[in-house]
Amino acid sequence: MARPPRSQQKAAASTAASGERQALNTHDASTDVPDRLYFRIGEVSAITGVPPYVLRYWETEFPVLQPRKSGGGQRLYRKRDVVMLLEIKKLLYQDRYTVAGARRRLAEREDRARRAEMRAALQRIRTGLEDVIKQLS
Repeated sequence: MARPPRSQQKAAASTAASGERQALNTHDASTDVPDRLYFRIGEVSAITGVPPYVLRYWETEFPVLQPRKSGGGQRLYRKRDVVMLLEIKKLLYQDRYTVAGARRRLAEREDRARRAEMRAALQRIRTGLEDVIKQLS
């Protein structure tokens, strides 16, 4: 049996790869996460549409992911972990970031949130101090 020309092989390979990408994109970050305390890795895999071995790899690459372990060694993800996994999936599969780029992007987002929280805290302190000054005047 004769093999097809190399150009047809490349076209078939790119079509298969795009089909895999589309299958990975069926679940996006807008997927509703059930309101539960903990999820097992199989449940998280079903929610995110990512195989368990990829979830375990992401745990090693993204320090924000630290699921607890049960007495039997089973990973127990919290709801915020699942939401973070959906965000990581979006960065990697839809926005096409590298793992290092996605890690930097998440760190930048965390820094912005921390700065906004500090500004709000400082504003509350300032308002409280202004109230004290008014009362003393």
